[in-house]
Amino acid sequence: MDHPAVLARYDREMRENARPDGPGARIERAGAVVRQVADAHGWNGVLWSGLDAAGAGRAIRDQIARFTGLGRDFEWKVYGHDGPADLGDRLLAAGFRAEPEETLMVGEVSGQVAAVRPPAGVRLVRATGPAGVDLVVDVHERAFGTDGTRLRHRLLARLAADPGTVVAVVALAGAEPVSAARMELVPGTGFAGLWGGGTVEAWRGRGLYRALVAHRARVAAAEGFRHLQVDASPMSRPILARLGFHALSTTTPYVYGN
Repeated sequence: MDHPAVLARYDREMRENARPDGPGARIERAGAVVRQVADAHGWNGVLWSGLDAAGAGRAIRDQIARFTGLGRDFEWKVYGHDGPADLGDRLLAAGFRAEPEETLMVGEVSGQVAAVRPPAGVRLVRATGPAGVDLVVDVHERAFGTDGTRLRHRLLARLAADPGTVVAVVALAGAEPVSAARMELVPGTGFAGLWGGGTVEAWRGRGLYRALVAHRARVAAAEGFRHLQVDASPMSRPILARLGFHALSTTTPYVYGN
């Protein structure tokens, strides 16, 4: 993989020329900043910036003013290759708080489409409506220990308004949901984003993560996508590396508000 070329394409297609990630969201371009503005249930934040040291302070103040004026908490997603080099420190000084760093990893779709099967007795089911989304959210809450209300709202809205751009899959052991993941398909780009891969504790280490990656890769391949992209946690990074994903940068969410 040509790392610089793929990273440049990712920045251009997924960040600088971003599309809204759901109904009710819109992309705004303000100087050297691209941001998404959504309702209270959606993701609000800065997707891309092309700042230098001279303009960074003003841009940070402008984003705070824009989102607080709308009554929105928001996130500035800073990548390790973004400038200026002290952007993260500037955001902290302006009142943001940093969440854990993740790794931007990209893999070739063609390298992930093997016929990997889930463990015996487990089947993969695509969530297409409220009942399936409830199963996905149940896994999310048990696997990550976080509230899934916002995820439920966003998945239901996306499936209703634009079902061709999101894939949500749940692994069922009998009737019990034990693992789940989703994928975002961005039209006009070469990247499909893998999100939310989680497995309840009792079922970890049995190949479910790999099976869900392969399942989504087959869907992405059928839709003509070339790359899979993941914001990988420290737990998932070694698994993805073994599967042939490449680390291209880091990404750190800087959050402003509650």
